Amino acid sequence: MCGIVGYQGRNEAFSILIDALKKLEYRGYDSAGIAIWHDKSIEIIRRKGKVDDLRKAASENKIKGTMGLAHTRWATHGIPSERNAHPHKAGDVVVVHNGIIENYMEIKEQLKKQGHRFTSDTDTEVIPHLINSYIEKGEGFIDAVRLAIRGLEGSYALGIMRQKERIMIAVKKESPLIVGVVDGESVFASDAPAIIDMTNKLIFLEDNDIVVFKDGGFRIMDIDGNEINRKVHTVNWTGAMAQKGGFKHFMLKEIYEQPRAITETLIGRVREEKAEVDLDELKLPDMKDIKKIWMVACGTSYHACLIGKYIFESSLRIPVETDIASEFRYREPIMGRHDMLILVSQSGETADTIAAMKEGKKNGVYTLSICNVLGSTLSRESDGVIFTHAGPEIGVASTKAFTTQITVLFMLMLHMGRFLGVLDKKTVREKIVELKKIPHKIQSILNDAQKIEEMARRFITYKNFLYLGRGINYPSMMEGALKLKEISYIHAEAYAAGEMKHGPIALIDENLPVFVLSPHDRTYQKTCSNIEEVFARRGKVMLITDIYDHEMSGRADSILVIPSTIYELQPLLSAVPLQLLAYNIANLLGTDVDQPRNLAKSVTVE
Repeated sequence: MCGIVGYQGRNEAFSILIDALKKLEYRGYDSAGIAIWHDKSIEIIRRKGKVDDLRKAASENKIKGTMGLAHTRWATHGIPSERNAHPHKAGDVVVVHNGIIENYMEIKEQLKKQGHRFTSDTDTEVIPHLINSYIEKGEGFIDAVRLAIRGLEGSYALGIMRQKERIMIAVKKESPLIVGVVDGESVFASDAPAIIDMTNKLIFLEDNDIVVFKDGGFRIMDIDGNEINRKVHTVNWTGAMAQKGGFKHFMLKEIYEQPRAITETLIGRVREEKAEVDLDELKLPDMKDIKKIWMVACGTSYHACLIGKYIFESSLRIPVETDIASEFRYREPIMGRHDMLILVSQSGETADTIAAMKEGKKNGVYTLSICNVLGSTLSRESDGVIFTHAGPEIGVASTKAFTTQITVLFMLMLHMGRFLGVLDKKTVREKIVELKKIPHKIQSILNDAQKIEEMARRFITYKNFLYLGRGINYPSMMEGALKLKEISYIHAEAYAAGEMKHGPIALIDENLPVFVLSPHDRTYQKTCSNIEEVFARRGKVMLITDIYDHEMSGRADSILVIPSTIYELQPLLSAVPLQLLAYNIANLLGTDVDQPRNLAKSVTVE
């Protein structure tokens, strides 16, 4: 996730763009860049690091001009560096980009054959080259943009300029882009915080909208060049509210970003028609030699590993051992050279997980990291890496990082299953089809979030909670209990439902709410028996299921029905109501949701 801003008007663009970019720094902070147009000349300055590093460099150059583009980057292709920072230029075309171009390698190879030379590792750089190629063929600037975007596959919000014309163009597809309505000036951005201090009149562009800015005004057209109108919205947001997209907290915003985060994690990787998962970034060993898989992580990422164990063992029939990273090396694990060690971390800087990676390397095993931060220690030093494309996660309590980690683990299982021959094309295709439905199903849960808030209101006076689940749903409940503990400071404990009678049942009475995750899967009847045991002790049952006629629904204190899916993907759907439940309880109690006491986002000490 990156931040982009464009300005055209009567004032100096530099300070306007830098100030706007600073307000978007929460969207990406590994590098930043600015391009200023002045008298058919464009000056570009890019820097690795924060927006303040760019501000200092640009101030020293004293660049002048009343039109420009700016960008702050969250790296997806190419390490954080000055040459990979935006804007990118080809000929006299300059582009900033938020999103992922999934067919960029194909386009790049075609353009290389035409003599184009590339200087970065990014997917973005193909865009100005492609536009420039059409200009070289005699197309006008606007038509060249229209023709170029027809060839792009993936998601993008684009800001585009050309040296020879005082025109800016913005394009939107599957990545947010907003136009601000200001008299005599033109401004657009990837998110409202950048421009909310300039205007509260906003146009939220739709997919395939193309906006042409000229002489302080703008017009919107579709991909065929037909002019269209979009509604102007007046929003009453403060700057802080706008940074959070109108949400009260970053955590809530990030919960709602999960459909997009999972979609972007899938883009360019799952190919339904070929029944395959493309993980070209991996340098896997001969998978036929793999005898055992280790999954190691901390906190929420550890829960993703526990879910991964169910996913891998049920499909690949390879034994998987999960470990908490802080304990892993101290028990002197017995590892063989035919083992694979998978390390999961949002930040890629978790000290205990890095130490576990070093333990694996010492034992000569292949190390594979799954993380969200390009250029992080874990991603640099492990043998292979798969990046989640969740974008920056500001809230300390992880949400979208967790669901994208599960998504990556599921894709890795499909990739290995096809390679090893244990999953046939039909099976993989069916699983990919269901995986691609997950973002829509999560959105349907979010659309019904009011029910979860009402459920939360009923239980804010309780001081202890028990979470129960079976099979793959047990680690889901561990994550749900952790979320409640982290942000509401209420004690919550998760148990495998079948273990309840081995101790925790002693706690159950009318004062102990029990959350039970009970989809209609292979453990359904056994979980129903566990619910009966709770009822017999007068416990209060909050039931989450995927069927309306659950046989316990008439006796439960609360029931929430979520969409159904295949067994391995159930945690992606159940995570969302559990996150919302914890959020609403904490919010109603008035705790600091985004920065809960005693916690840090990245734990860089052992």
